[in-house]
Amino acid sequence: MKTLVLLFHPNFDQSHVNAALAKAAGELDNVTVRNEYALYPDGNIDVKAEQQAIEQADRIVLQFPLYWFSASALLKTWEDQVLEHGWAYGSEGHAFEGKEFTVAVSTGSPEANYQPDGANRFTIDQVLIPFQGTANYIGATWVKPFATYGAFGITDEALAEAAKNYKAFLSK
Repeated sequence: MKTLVLLFHPNFDQSHVNAALAKAAGELDNVTVRNEYALYPDGNIDVKAEQQAIEQADRIVLQFPLYWFSASALLKTWEDQVLEHGWAYGSEGHAFEGKEFTVAVSTGSPEANYQPDGANRFTIDQVLIPFQGTANYIGATWVKPFATYGAFGITDEALAEAAKNYKAFLSK
């Protein structure tokens, strides 16, 4: 299975968690990692190039740190521009048919905060419902997300374990 990881991290040079995860993903033969902020620092997305990359993949993974219970600005712009009517959805749009779609998200807070009785009051699956809705709308198969919690205080050992688990997740 060919996997396309679309990395959306606005401060990747300062990233600890997403950098480690992207490096781990890039070590796999069946995975292509595209750093979207590096490709489009001005925010001008090459829609056709993005669509072509998606067309060549069997699984699409949106990788990003969670910001205010959502994704970064470029990811939203990417969705608005790349997921065009007539290509991604609509009577003529079936680009995601037969493809898997998921996210790999990192949070600053620990996992305990992402529980109904935790500080954030929602599970990570609840926070990511809009992405599941997108998968459903474009006709892709939603895959349970990969989450790395507690990025603000993650130990080197825990990060190494997360990277190992991410590789396993992408190898399925």
